[in-house]
Amino acid sequence: MDATFAYSFPALRGIQAGSEFYVVMCPLKLIPKIFVFDEEEIPPEYRAQRTLNRARIPEIASYILDNPSDYVFSSLTASVDGQMKFQSYTNDLDFNNLGRLSISLDARMLINDGQHRRAAIEEALKVSPELGQENISVVFFKDDGLTKSQQTFADLNRHAVNTTSSLGILYEHRDQLANITKEIVQQIKVLERYTDKEKQSLSKHSPKLFVLSNIFNTNSKILNKRKGDIVSDSEKDFLSMFWNELSSSINEWYLVANKKLTPTEFRLNYINAHGVFLEAIGLIGNYLMLNHPSDWKSYINKLSEIDWSRDNLEWLGRSYGHTGRINKSGDSIQLTSNLIKRKIGLPLNQQEQELENKMRAGETA
Repeated sequence: MDATFAYSFPALRGIQAGSEFYVVMCPLKLIPKIFVFDEEEIPPEYRAQRTLNRARIPEIASYILDNPSDYVFSSLTASVDGQMKFQSYTNDLDFNNLGRLSISLDARMLINDGQHRRAAIEEALKVSPELGQENISVVFFKDDGLTKSQQTFADLNRHAVNTTSSLGILYEHRDQLANITKEIVQQIKVLERYTDKEKQSLSKHSPKLFVLSNIFNTNSKILNKRKGDIVSDSEKDFLSMFWNELSSSINEWYLVANKKLTPTEFRLNYINAHGVFLEAIGLIGNYLMLNHPSDWKSYINKLSEIDWSRDNLEWLGRSYGHTGRINKSGDSIQLTSNLIKRKIGLPLNQQEQELENKMRAGETA
């Protein structure tokens, strides 16, 4: 290979499954130039990767641009269809895996893992070209044809496990709503003791009552805020007071906290043990914050008078279906909120009433 017509990178050589692979540090400015995608119109069986979900790209690009001093990216993984040559810096057996990797300019380098990161880097460079001097690690494998590339993609993704929403919130330290949610969980005794901060849902015999993502979603509905939005001090104070009042108004939470009702029994027999209840309360909290800023507590106190048991068939078709399974769709959250609003003396708006009418029409059809 003519080194004059090759990409050249300092590299670390390794062995997997009896074959060499190489790890290099690649300047970000080179990423859009040297890596290609399969054309999206090609049928999947003739591609080596998934098509791009272009809706993800602006979000990832914004992550880079909004956090220029502390963004973090994992390695890209690529297959090289073309000439590669590794030349060790030394013959010393302890260090001969350190050297220089040359890849011919006409080689085709195909990303097996990281195509959305690659596209986001390209978009971020258009806004901030100075990012081009920074680096990302790239793992290069020798391309042995389409079948091998497809298998590489499958192997890389087979054992990848997405983090749960709860764990993502727990480890998120930039987002104000996530941070406030974690603070509230620490402040409210029943939440601190009975919130699972890692799982997305609770097992049948879990000793917990809530998952962190449900509390985050409830706060999102109370403030009508999304991840990344600014939360004012007054909104933060309202959330803290709201959860204090709510925890004092749910009798079943008190019974669990005082060992008079087990979490398993609570989840099995009551509606207010589930995310559909919390998020419905979030909708009511938003209404009270906007429409009853001075007397909202009196409405929350009325929650203690409601029969939350599953034996109360008023919840059927709202919080759970005819199979008895809890339902947390958008409509079920809203229908649960509608019933709670009626029980504590709050009116329904036009949209809420239309959903009520639709449900009742379905019951009589």
